[in-house]
Amino acid sequence: MSFDVLQDKIKALKNPTVAGLDARLSHVPPHILKACFAEYGENAKGAAEAIWRFNQGLMDALEGVVPAVKPQAAYYEALGWQGMEVLERTIRYAKEKGFFVIADIKRGDIGSTATAYAEGWLGETKVGNSVIRPFDADCVTVNGYMGSDAVKPFLDCCIAEDKCLFVLVKTSNPSSGELQDMVAGDRVVYKVMGDLTQRWGKGTEGSKYGYSAVGAVVGATYPAELRELRKRLENTFFLVPGYGAQGGTAEDVRYAFDRFGRGAIINSSRGIFYAWSKTGKDGMDYQEAARAAAEKMRDDIRQYVTIL
Repeated sequence: MSFDVLQDKIKALKNPTVAGLDARLSHVPPHILKACFAEYGENAKGAAEAIWRFNQGLMDALEGVVPAVKPQAAYYEALGWQGMEVLERTIRYAKEKGFFVIADIKRGDIGSTATAYAEGWLGETKVGNSVIRPFDADCVTVNGYMGSDAVKPFLDCCIAEDKCLFVLVKTSNPSSGELQDMVAGDRVVYKVMGDLTQRWGKGTEGSKYGYSAVGAVVGATYPAELRELRKRLENTFFLVPGYGAQGGTAEDVRYAFDRFGRGAIINSSRGIFYAWSKTGKDGMDYQEAARAAAEKMRDDIRQYVTIL
């Protein structure tokens, strides 16, 4: 399955990290904004093109360093259809560059609606006698708190397309415990969700590394829970947000990996794409700054994790 593909890319680069492509206009270097506004105007088109040029430059700089990118759909939706067109363009370019693409969409609906989401983000849509592949991501994030009805359409699409998904289990935000740490019977809610991800993925394990098509989002900001879930969910691949800006450290994320240094990918967004803000060069070096930040993160994690 597709997590075999991701693990191969991680192994090839010895780097278990994913770069988030989540920029707002305030994160885009001034010279890019100025050029796009001059060409297209201070409107949705100008803003979307600025994001596109920024993304393109970032991916050019990160090629050969990080194995994956993770665009968060919300930042593109905020710019209307022009933003969504840039998201489609970004995903297409990322795949041309050889990145594994995780579309961070966190959808969580049921029935025909979930099927439509799955077809749009992972699969294909029939248009008359033709088919189109609207976004064609390799993987998506899904909110499974509506139960299996919200996950099964995505899983069906993943099986058909040899792709994969991440289900929210124990998220990195401070208020996650309001629900996820509640006791349900004799288990905590996040453990219930973790067990469900394992059950949903049963029978879809990849032949090379043994991870199912249903992964789990587990935050770096809760290292004890991360360690516990790693032991509990042996065949589940983890997406780990919360490193860096949210307070998670390389020592914290070490618990996401199995004894072979496999089974997890660690996300950083602002720490990479906004690294230029700390160099004092007004964004003219944004590519060099992003690559250096990605390499520093890789090397930081390598102190604690050896990928075999």
